Parts: sequence; C-alpha cells; structure tokens
Amino acid sequence: MQNLTEQAHELFRTALQPGDIAIDATAGNGHDTLFLAQQVGSTGIVFAFDLQAVAIAKTARRLKQAEIQNVTLFQEDHSRLQQSIPNEHHGQVAAIMFNLGYLPGSDKTMVTDLNSTIVAIEQSLELLRSGGLLTVLAYTGHPGGKEETDAVGQLLTGLSADQYTVNLITADEKRLSPPQLFVVQKV
Repeated sequence: MQNLTEQAHELFRTALQPGDIAIDATAGNGHDTLFLAQQVGSTGIVFAFDLQAVAIAKTARRLKQAEIQNVTLFQEDHSRLQQSIPNEHHGQVAAIMFNLGYLPGSDKTMVTDLNSTIVAIEQSLELLRSGGLLTVLAYTGHPGGKEETDAVGQLLTGLSADQYTVNLITADEKRLSPPQLFVVQKV
C-alpha cells in the first residue's frame, strides 16, 4: 500500500499539466517541491515556502542537482502565501501541497504552527483555480500535532460542498497516531 505522500503525488500526477502553477507550502527537504516542478515542467511555475533556512538550503540543493530552474523559494512563514505570490497568479494555482509537522532529520521541537497553518490554508483556497487541488498531510504524533490536525479537519470539513470537494485518507489505522491526508478540490 502507498504511503500518504505517494498517494498525494499520485493525485497530482493526474491533476497537473505542463505550464501549471503549483505551491509547496512546506518545502522541508525539497522532495515535494521537486516533484511539483517536474510535473509542471519547464513552462510551469512552482513557489515553495519554509520558515527554516536549513529547509530552503536543502530544497535549493535538491533542485540544483536535478537542474530545475522553475521554482521560487521563500524563506518565510506559509501564512504569507497570498502576499508572496504575484497577484497575476491569484486564482490560477493548480496545486498546493502542505506536509505539516517538523522537518525530517532536524529539530523535532520546531513544528508547523496551528494558527499559521489555518491562515495559510484559507489563503490557499483563494489562490486555487477552479478544479485546483489542495492536499494537507497532517501528523498527530508530535506535540501540538493532534490539535493542528483537528483544526485543519474542522476548517476543511466546514467548507461549502458547492465550492469544494473534501476527502480524508487516514494511514494505517492500527497506529496510535496515524497521519491524515486531507484532499480538497475546488469546484
């Protein structure tokens, strides 16, 4: 069975086309940023955000190794998506990915912030085009993770069914704190 990240990638493989615009709201080690850049091709645009300098550096290194040049990196909080994305792209974004929690292989006490995440998701919904796809991979096992996941779930399940389709995929239910993948498509 595919892990949740692989499932999200599979959804984006069918949703993204060359020339599309995508956002990685939590760049981390750059895996999702690289994936999005490959999906939109050299004619597409990817914007990637991370608050941590080490994450931006790792992402930049990964992109350079892959000879990817269609990505703009922002070392800032993802709650600044709307201010950072050029106005001409508002309402034109095909895909937005969030991978919440902490930077793998780094300081596990530095985690995404519930309030910042909610603001970023609200902004993301406005940035999406019709048919655009938003995924939020949320982890419940670290301090604050369950509260952040619950808040994301409350926000997304409260969206108007006339404007958004929302699905939830939960990882291995035998785990004490299974991660959850929220999938939102704008109508």
